[in-house]
Amino acid sequence: MDTPYPEIFSTFQVRGVRLRNRVVSPPMYQVRPTLSPEGIAWHRRLAAGGAGMVIVEGTSVRRLAGKLTADDLRPLADAIRQEGAAAAIQLFPVFSDAPADANTPTLEQIERMIDDFGRAAVVCRDAGFDAVEPHGAHGFLLNQFFMPDKNRRDDDLGGSLENRCRMAARIVERIRAAAGEELVICFRHTPVGESYTIEDSFVLVECLIDAGLDVLDVSPARDRQVADLAAQFKRRFDVPVIAVGGMEDPAVAAEAIREGRCDLVAVGRQLIADAQWPNKVRDGRLDDVLACTKCDQGCFGNIGEGKPAECVQWADEELAAYVRQPKELGG
Repeated sequence: MDTPYPEIFSTFQVRGVRLRNRVVSPPMYQVRPTLSPEGIAWHRRLAAGGAGMVIVEGTSVRRLAGKLTADDLRPLADAIRQEGAAAAIQLFPVFSDAPADANTPTLEQIERMIDDFGRAAVVCRDAGFDAVEPHGAHGFLLNQFFMPDKNRRDDDLGGSLENRCRMAARIVERIRAAAGEELVICFRHTPVGESYTIEDSFVLVECLIDAGLDVLDVSPARDRQVADLAAQFKRRFDVPVIAVGGMEDPAVAAEAIREGRCDLVAVGRQLIADAQWPNKVRDGRLDDVLACTKCDQGCFGNIGEGKPAECVQWADEELAAYVRQPKELGG
């Protein structure tokens, strides 16, 4: 391959889905209604920039299993796939009739939410999405079921490590049973917490693989070295691993793949600044990259104020047009 970073731009196969490269646009909240013209254009921009997979931000399984139909979602999946990327969507757990924590819902309420995951996955599959990703990281609901300091249940979903793995495994199992063998199932997990170790996470991941997991999305994926936490799963399990953190440096990303610390690299804020990063890196046009300065003003800052994510470097009209209609400015 005629690129300075062949590791990043080699293809990768997961089930029947062939990724054109190893770059993942991770699920990033962006304060645009996801199915609005602006939301669809945002995700089309990410795909047109050359990412191998675009993961749509976390979306309520209750909404996906209830109000939304495959026809509602299809324009979003089509926009991503038409630009050559695999289309994925993150599934966010929501109870319709119970508090959003791990301890108070009844088993009946939990069962309804697990069913919602199955129904949501079917809707996403029928809309043309290649993959779904339950969100089990960063202290959110599914992560709480795994955390011994948060999960105080006295039934078979709490207490022992085996029990605390059961909620996530049942969700993956339900998705696989409902949506079939073609849909790729990813799972986002935080590998180490204040109350659990990476060895505990090894037990969880083994349960997820047994339930039907295809791809493990490790977040955060680094401790001291880029992807060093992800590497521990990569060495132990025969499952593809996504790593995030520091991958905006293509030399670092290529090294992480080459040394077997991960299979796929997630690039977040850099793709907000310049969605064409994959195309430019592939072609060796590093000087043309609008580099993220990690100021967190236009992305996290705007989100904190309830405004759409953007980059403060988009000060001129050309960049504004590039955000709205990326194809007009070429790749």
